[in-house]
Amino acid sequence: MTAERCTTLVVDDNDTKRYIIGSWLRRAGHTVVEAASAAGTWERLAETDVDLIVLDVMLPDMSGIEVCERIKAAPDTAAIPVIHISAAAVEVADRTHGLRQGADAYMTDPIDPGEFIATVDAVLRYYRARRRAELMASRMAALTRTSLALNSAEGFDRLTAIAAAGAAEIFGVTAAVFILPPDGRGRRTVSRVGEPPWYRECPPSALADLGGLLTLGDGTGTAVALVPGERLRAVLPDAATDDDAAMVMVRTKRGRPPILVCVEARGVLDEDEFNLLRQLGQMLALAMEALRSYTEEHQIALTLQRSLLPAGVPDVPGWRFAVRYEPSSDQAEVGGDFYEVLDRGDEVLVAIGDVQGHSLHAATVMAEIRHALRAFAEEGHDAVAILGLLNGVMQRYHDDQTATVCIMTLDPRTGELAVANAGHLAPLYVGDGEAHYGKGGGVLLGFPVDGVAVERTTVPPGGSVLLYTDGLIEDRGVPLSVNMERLRVLALGADLDGDLEQASDRVISAFGHREDDVALVVLHRAR
Repeated sequence: MTAERCTTLVVDDNDTKRYIIGSWLRRAGHTVVEAASAAGTWERLAETDVDLIVLDVMLPDMSGIEVCERIKAAPDTAAIPVIHISAAAVEVADRTHGLRQGADAYMTDPIDPGEFIATVDAVLRYYRARRRAELMASRMAALTRTSLALNSAEGFDRLTAIAAAGAAEIFGVTAAVFILPPDGRGRRTVSRVGEPPWYRECPPSALADLGGLLTLGDGTGTAVALVPGERLRAVLPDAATDDDAAMVMVRTKRGRPPILVCVEARGVLDEDEFNLLRQLGQMLALAMEALRSYTEEHQIALTLQRSLLPAGVPDVPGWRFAVRYEPSSDQAEVGGDFYEVLDRGDEVLVAIGDVQGHSLHAATVMAEIRHALRAFAEEGHDAVAILGLLNGVMQRYHDDQTATVCIMTLDPRTGELAVANAGHLAPLYVGDGEAHYGKGGGVLLGFPVDGVAVERTTVPPGGSVLLYTDGLIEDRGVPLSVNMERLRVLALGADLDGDLEQASDRVISAFGHREDDVALVVLHRAR
């Protein structure tokens, strides 16, 4: 029984000999291409995918031994097996030399046709086993890279893009990934080898419909199947392929939507490849579940944080206030940013702060600090005393946390402003065609504090003050001073004398997507 059919390059300057060897190979079912010299060998290798080379030792332009050495030295051809044949170099020393220089077999005339084909089959078995091992090693490396990328994916769109591109790379065929995140919007991402993934419409019912093609049902576990192309297209008319499909569906928790990975069946031909498909599906399912839990925690924290922020700002004659809280993204952990604007009759208390960390715990600590701040303000304490009392709360109940807080006490009749700062960024003052920062700094809450410095200034008619958290101006790779100057210029040209709400939106949107939460308070004195 012969091995799988292959394409063989027969190299010999003797036309008759090339014809005879070629006829043996063709009768065994192989495809044959020919060359009569070393130069012809390089030409055929450049234009044809060759599985085997039958190479005469004596060529007119170069020794066949040297040709073999060059074939084995080139990365693109090193794995191609070479069988030497010779009618002249027939001694043991000749055969030994040829084999040591890289040949996989060495035959001398007269050559028996049966022995020749048996040698071809033996050489090809080893070649294919080696090529298979190298392919599986390459696929395992691609699976590992995909796993690492899946576990660091930020967002469900990115998760499906990584999984689809990984499946296409691993199996060398078109792949598609289907998930249903908590927001109820189905995601379908398709990837072809060497091309960027792209997104296709995916109704929420798609996963359930496709699930009917496998045996997973409503339970947990993993199901794989080979699905004929017509059955796939009957369920999904706009499938990305017309071929049959290999599919894996995984559900890690009962009651959760499963994930589905679908690849063209020609990329999954044996049990080893099906095992890779199973592993990829399970990796995606685990990453999906982790991201789902992460997102649900974020939504809880975000809901908590939004519920604890002021519902509005007081109406103070001669003054306008704008406040903003912007979470960094749907999947990022929520931070501890907060703000407060309190009307205390003869004065207005404006505060902004940021509790260390990004988590549900940071949000709950923020809630305690904000409630404590309101309580201490209601008791009539001034800003310095409030910061001291808040520091006591931090040291007593959250000694592993720190927070920055800035409290401004405003006399709305005169515009006089007293700023007490505990480690927060400096306020930005805008007025009379100028913009400058005040004094920031101070010791963060959570550390022993002997005293708090107070900055005193007056907001002129038409003047404004901006308080903000570091999420607005911090960017990786950008010096803080650069973004602070950018904010100063933006505030100067933001028309704070006009629509304060629109001006605040323009300031935030100018910085684009943020990696951290942002709180912003803008107060403006009428002219």
